[in-house]
Amino acid sequence: MADLARQVESDCPALAVIWSRLAIAVDGELATSETPLSDSSEVALLPPVSGGSDDGRAALVDEAIDIDSLTKSAAHRSCGAVLLFVGNVRDRHQGRTVERITYDAYRPMALKTLEAIAADLEAADPEMRIRITHRLGEIPVGEASVAIAVASPHRQAAYDANRQALERLKREVPIWKQEHYADGQGVWREEEPLTDVDQRS
Repeated sequence: MADLARQVESDCPALAVIWSRLAIAVDGELATSETPLSDSSEVALLPPVSGGSDDGRAALVDEAIDIDSLTKSAAHRSCGAVLLFVGNVRDRHQGRTVERITYDAYRPMALKTLEAIAADLEAADPEMRIRITHRLGEIPVGEASVAIAVASPHRQAAYDANRQALERLKREVPIWKQEHYADGQGVWREEEPLTDVDQRS
């Protein structure tokens, strides 16, 4: 891995200033300094991140999220609470007018990580069902970029799991965004961590 770092910094010196903030994935898994490389290894350099699996827990889509279908897929007759979080693209950021956002991802790893988040939370509470969908590509203001549905027999457990899913998504999933402003500029931004204000709103 050290040899890779030296080679990349030699070939792409502009990366040197952000190298320590990049995550590195080898063959779809986050790598460490001890991860071995072979001639056939697929290596991905991931910018800082915020953020459909076979069993339907997680999906990445390139079109509008079907909120109704997502909610229905989580619901179950044993669950009295079905909690839905929808994150929409807002029209302002730090005083600047936002026209749209482009989301990009390292898809194989992003989907695998979303699935792991949902599976972990379900394993902690076998009565719970979790579904997570994130949209990629260009998304206009007012449309959903992410939706998380949690079904549980009890509402407090649903609230807690939904928030944990969102926090982990922002922290762990290799999805990043470019904000496009009314003045024509576009800026790639890290996902912002949740704050106490987010928790109250």
